[in-house]
Amino acid sequence: MTTYDEYGIPVGAYSEEPESLTVQAWRVARAFFLYRIRPAVQEKHSVLNRREWRVRRLFTLVKVLVVIWWVVLYWGERGAFNGAVESCSWDKWENWEDGANPHRLIFVADPQLIDPHTYPGRPWPLNPLTYKYTDLYLRRAYSRFQTVLYPDTIFFLGDLFDGGREWSTRTTTSPEKRYRHYGDDFWLHEYSRFGDIFFKHWGDGGMKPRPGQPGRKIISSLPGNHDLGFARGVQVGVRDRFNAYFGDGNRMDVIANHTFVSIDSLSLSALGQDSPQQVQDIWRHTTDFLENAKEQKKRLIRRELRVQQGLRPYPGFPHHDIKSEDLAAAKLPHAHNEVTNFPTILLTHVPLYRTPGTPCGPLREHWPPTPPPAGQPPLEHDDRNAIAVRGGYQYQNVLNREITADIAEKVGDIRYAFSGDDHDYCEVLHRGYASGGGGIREITVKSISWAMGVRLPGVVLVSMWNPVDAHGNSLSGDASKTIQTHLCLLPDQIGTFLTYGMLFGLTFALLLIRANLVTFGFISTTLPTTEAPLLPTSNPSTSSAEHEKAALASNPSAETPFSDPAHSSNSSTSSERGGTLQVRSAQARTRSISPASYALVPSTSQPPPSAASSKYTYPLVQHAGYYGSSEDQASYNNEKVKVYGHSNVVSTRVAKPKKKRRGWNLMFYELRSSLARVCVCGLVWYFWLIWRG
Repeated sequence: MTTYDEYGIPVGAYSEEPESLTVQAWRVARAFFLYRIRPAVQEKHSVLNRREWRVRRLFTLVKVLVVIWWVVLYWGERGAFNGAVESCSWDKWENWEDGANPHRLIFVADPQLIDPHTYPGRPWPLNPLTYKYTDLYLRRAYSRFQTVLYPDTIFFLGDLFDGGREWSTRTTTSPEKRYRHYGDDFWLHEYSRFGDIFFKHWGDGGMKPRPGQPGRKIISSLPGNHDLGFARGVQVGVRDRFNAYFGDGNRMDVIANHTFVSIDSLSLSALGQDSPQQVQDIWRHTTDFLENAKEQKKRLIRRELRVQQGLRPYPGFPHHDIKSEDLAAAKLPHAHNEVTNFPTILLTHVPLYRTPGTPCGPLREHWPPTPPPAGQPPLEHDDRNAIAVRGGYQYQNVLNREITADIAEKVGDIRYAFSGDDHDYCEVLHRGYASGGGGIREITVKSISWAMGVRLPGVVLVSMWNPVDAHGNSLSGDASKTIQTHLCLLPDQIGTFLTYGMLFGLTFALLLIRANLVTFGFISTTLPTTEAPLLPTSNPSTSSAEHEKAALASNPSAETPFSDPAHSSNSSTSSERGGTLQVRSAQARTRSISPASYALVPSTSQPPPSAASSKYTYPLVQHAGYYGSSEDQASYNNEKVKVYGHSNVVSTRVAKPKKKRRGWNLMFYELRSSLARVCVCGLVWYFWLIWRG
């Protein structure tokens, strides 16, 4: 009992001595540390922990693999093409005198668009996928030529299609029975496909000519044996169809003071065989062209020089009458002044004849040169490195010796020749034919398609610079050095696919290792391994009967939330159930009992609750985290919760949580989930790159 003095002050309240300044200062310092410094340090430490957690979440194995896939896919679908074409930039290999403005040209050989003739019998979907990826490869490479290299002229060297010779016309049928149901409609579809790849993207880099150049030109009239056939296999109707859409296979072009002579060597190869009328119709057009080749070259050179001098290409017509009977034989007037021939460049799909075993040089990919003995020069006869001199159905690897000599003599002054057909690179100097110098230097151009048997497709870049005077004489002093060439290699598409395959194998292996580490508990996972609730909804160690007893003890006459008057007879059955959460209906939530029945506030008018029920005198959320014994948990997992309204059953549900994944189940779940995330993210990026070309 506290006593007070006469002044109302508790006795002994100020009996102790006041605290010293040192003690008070210590108390202030301690309070400052506890309530200012330590919370600030803990907050900073918490921030650092959160940042470290975010970094760890950011650099998980799955996310790192996704980024790696994105980088590798971009390299394979974009970077490889950009890098390959940029490595061929003109200024990296051109070597002209200062002030030169060379004309830049690209030779493209053997695109051979894949069609049913290429892989007959190949099942779906391999053929459509081959079409898609081959066209995509050609489109990407060709578009980079326009945007990066921006050539002034592009020449195609034949074999534009793979089965063009097989598709019937109105007057012809395919030599092979299985292709006879393909007709003009299919050929026109292939022509449109060719145009979508090459003609449509010709202007990707622009259409304006470079400074000092007359304009940009694309020439695709030279046919290949897959377009027309070979020798007697050429059908006139098929050739006429090709010429109608691409132009005459026999033509001359003067470009950058060089004369380009294109020869339909396929039709010419029928010369010398049995000569019924239909065979003569095949080769006669080309022989007539060759007979007039030298004079035609002179006329074109004169016209070009007149244009360079600012004159009209042709002199005016004579002012005299022409009789009607002489009108058909009348010719356009031409200048007849003497001019010097420009360097002549021969274009033919089939390479010129050479003796068997003539080596093709070190740039041949499929069969590189045979190493010579130590200290010896390269072999002069190398069957391994050479183009085989042979032929077969609708093809011949090289032209006949007689036809090659006839072309060289009638065209005359040939310095360079470019051909296709072989699909691989080959460079040969022909010294046995009439030429404009020390022989005809022939380059067989690689195929531009990755489906033609070479891992590294390519094109040949040509830079030409030949300033001349009014008579066509070269001002550089050496007409044999007016051309520079460069082999431009394109990406290895098969190697790209192999890279994707190896990366997938590495991805699978890493994710499998990760899944095993998660299974054995060496690392934690950020993926959910169970679908159970994060917090418990009840304490399974206490039965619903105990809850009812606790409520009835506080107010026996009241209706408890855990019982219903209509179902009071079931209370004994309910008391046998485990500790499941009893959910009340909206009507049951109305207070029909006093607040004291929940035992939230002790009351002197009520007896103290029993030990079993005293634990639940507070709301059940106060006991979150308590699961009870394993026996109670097993009983809880097998329990069905009945949800009652005021007097009727509303619904039932199973409150059985799923078990945590363990062992093999956890490993497969982790592997499947992580691999699916990587694949989905990678495929979305990959298809976007394909869709954007």
